[in-house]
Amino acid sequence: MATDASPKFKKAELIPVPQQPEYHPDIAAAEHDGLHFWQFMVAGSIAGMVEHMAMFPVDTIKTQMQALGSCPIKSASVKQALGSILRSDGPKGLYRGIGAMGLGAGPAHAVYFSVYEFCKKSFSGGNPDNHAAHAVSGVCATVASDAVLTPMDMVKQRLQLGSSPYKGVFDCVRRVLSEEGFQAFYASYRTTVLMNAPFTAVHFATYEAAKRGLMEVSPESVSDERLVVHATAGAAAGALAAALTTPLDVVKTQLQCQGVCGCDRFVSGSIRDVVRTIIRKDGYRGLMRGWMPRMLFHAPAAAICWSTYEAAKSFFQELNDSNSSGKVT
Repeated sequence: MATDASPKFKKAELIPVPQQPEYHPDIAAAEHDGLHFWQFMVAGSIAGMVEHMAMFPVDTIKTQMQALGSCPIKSASVKQALGSILRSDGPKGLYRGIGAMGLGAGPAHAVYFSVYEFCKKSFSGGNPDNHAAHAVSGVCATVASDAVLTPMDMVKQRLQLGSSPYKGVFDCVRRVLSEEGFQAFYASYRTTVLMNAPFTAVHFATYEAAKRGLMEVSPESVSDERLVVHATAGAAAGALAAALTTPLDVVKTQLQCQGVCGCDRFVSGSIRDVVRTIIRKDGYRGLMRGWMPRMLFHAPAAAICWSTYEAAKSFFQELNDSNSSGKVT
């Protein structure tokens, strides 16, 4: 009798909801949903700042390799680009423009991650295995964040060039405004969005899939290995997305650096015009210029960014739990 009666008196809210075969509630519970909007923004801002500051020298090398494709020097390897920077400016040359990135990365990543979390919650319907929702959320996030970051990214890349004519961030902003107008800050925005939309779609979908795959290998040790899981999944996502979108990144660099240090100036500013010029001067290989430092940047940068972001989310989750210890989630 007792065994027959027990199912009848189970509380309805405790009856398991039908789920996908691979879905594990203990893993889903660890995904830090329920944070306040401002907490996602702060976590994203910290993650973006740490990521870009840590990997800035590699980004400088990539920029010089991509810009050289349209300048008098036809080509350069990673070693040649690094040697050129060190000879002309010394180690400090690797950090030219870091102030511009510092000003742009924090706000842009705050927008990036908060929009992503909002869209992921809205589109996924609570299903952590909905990779299409993760990809679409990533695209929405990058369109919003690129509007914030693009002007400072343009300033950063012009300062990163060898023999840059600008004295610093504010000198670059002032001269670009007076000589080229406000539209120059957004000359590459369309290209940036076209590049970052597939980049973030691949990045977020790969990250979420890799994260859940790694967690499911050993669900009982998820808490102990969280940092390693996020770093590994982030690195894989960053490397794959970077490799696939390098041609558009080359176009973006050319548009942002046009007319500076001997780089070509494009009349129309269209992607087709830039691609045609690159192919004519350097062949199709010119579209992959800087792919190695780009991957070397994005793999560890994504690992740093995601692990920092998830650590910040964990901090806020614990803070929220301590403030409402009696609340049932």
